[in-house]
Amino acid sequence: MKTLKNHWCFYTLGVWVICSLITPIAYGATTKNGFDLSNATIPIKEILGGGVKRDGIPAIDRPRFIKPEAVDYLRGDDLVVSVESGGVYRAYPIRILNHHEIVNDSIGEDHFSVTYCPLCGTAMVFDRMIEGRVVEFGVSGLLYQSDVLLYDRETDSLWSQLGMKSVAGPMVGQELEWRVSEHMTWDEWKKSHPEGEVLSERTGYQRPYYHNPYASYEKSGGTMFPVSMYRKELTPKTWVLGIKVDDHPAAYELALFPPNTVVTDSVNGVEITIEYDLIKRKAVVTHVETGEVIPSVFSYWFAWQAFYPRTKLSMAPTVNKQKKKKGGG
Repeated sequence: MKTLKNHWCFYTLGVWVICSLITPIAYGATTKNGFDLSNATIPIKEILGGGVKRDGIPAIDRPRFIKPEAVDYLRGDDLVVSVESGGVYRAYPIRILNHHEIVNDSIGEDHFSVTYCPLCGTAMVFDRMIEGRVVEFGVSGLLYQSDVLLYDRETDSLWSQLGMKSVAGPMVGQELEWRVSEHMTWDEWKKSHPEGEVLSERTGYQRPYYHNPYASYEKSGGTMFPVSMYRKELTPKTWVLGIKVDDHPAAYELALFPPNTVVTDSVNGVEITIEYDLIKRKAVVTHVETGEVIPSVFSYWFAWQAFYPRTKLSMAPTVNKQKKKKGGG
């Protein structure tokens, strides 16, 4: 059975690559997957088909949640994305996001989307209130720099996840509000938020959530789709922590963070602290002066540097000051 699953994985990924080559031919020069690209702010030739049609990867629009003690489909080291709003904590397992990539959710009057790109390893949460109205996002079936392009169902505009803005359509140029979320293991999340809520497997779709269709890709050293530029300080699949401080990007190689250490750095003159726990797979970036948590994202190096080619790359343990955490952690 395991062999068959691996073969299916390779077959699926192979179909994606083939379709990405066909898509630019199958559609007009300024239309792909039914989206109008006539005012695109990114090169149209670099917008590639991911091998699925619009909504071929279905977003979850009516998520259901269960209590942590009712969860029987996660292992302790499985990763989840954690979102907090109004004192309510919710966990979105990567096992489910692998098959849907978007969850349109709300907590009270707070509307947001949890997005995930398996090819870049990037989980990012965005506000769904844009220009005074609540929008719903779907998966366009298109990629840019190997990263998922979202679309909003109200205007059919395309949105770049890592670029955090609309890149084509009526909303072109509109920026997304990147919200704080946490990436961590299931063990850590249920320990920290025993009264929280967890995205249920009852999504309305029949998907093999037990199976990671990207397992072989994650172990490989290369990318599946081309990226237009590449800085060679790190290998493409090196994990980094990406942040933006006053629109100035920075990245930190996760493997170099020493245990039980808070690293201090300065980005564009703004002092920040970075706390990363390898076991919990959890990172917290804090603005020293204000005490506010800054949004951050785990990403493959190839993806972060493609969107932010002038990013400051820091080798935190050897370059920055370090402060030992009190009491370990």
